[in-house]
Amino acid sequence: MRMPWPEYFMNITYLVSGRSTCLRRKVGAVAVKGKRILATGYNGAPQGMPHCLDIGCLRQQMGIPSGQRHEICRGLHAEQNVILQAAVHGIHIQGAELYCTTHPCVLCAKMLINCGIKHIYYVEYYPDELAESMLHEAGVIVERLNFSPLLPKLKAEN
Repeated sequence: MRMPWPEYFMNITYLVSGRSTCLRRKVGAVAVKGKRILATGYNGAPQGMPHCLDIGCLRQQMGIPSGQRHEICRGLHAEQNVILQAAVHGIHIQGAELYCTTHPCVLCAKMLINCGIKHIYYVEYYPDELAESMLHEAGVIVERLNFSPLLPKLKAEN
């Protein structure tokens, strides 16, 4: 029996998350349209800049809880990197599906809505009621998959 498409793309998404340099949460994202991968992204510092993996986590040093004060972070979110990679390479992601290891935060949700992402698949819950509400209001289908990756999940160091 062949692996179903959502499981196939989510396995790839977890593989992408292995490139993350975040010390708190390793996240991967993959934009797909017509069963074709358009762009991938993981969370980490902008290219050419030191990563938290190398210099430590500013949010952790300041005692900022998960889900708060996103602006105090060196890293971009995986969803943001998918959007940026698509833009840099001239790839249209409007109407695409997004596979993401974790439910998007409200900042990413707003960007994904404006990019025209139509369907988001995720595995790990992230408590952000505003993100959930805005995605629903925008008509984006959000689906949590009951899923275990083929490869063991790469853990954040903390």
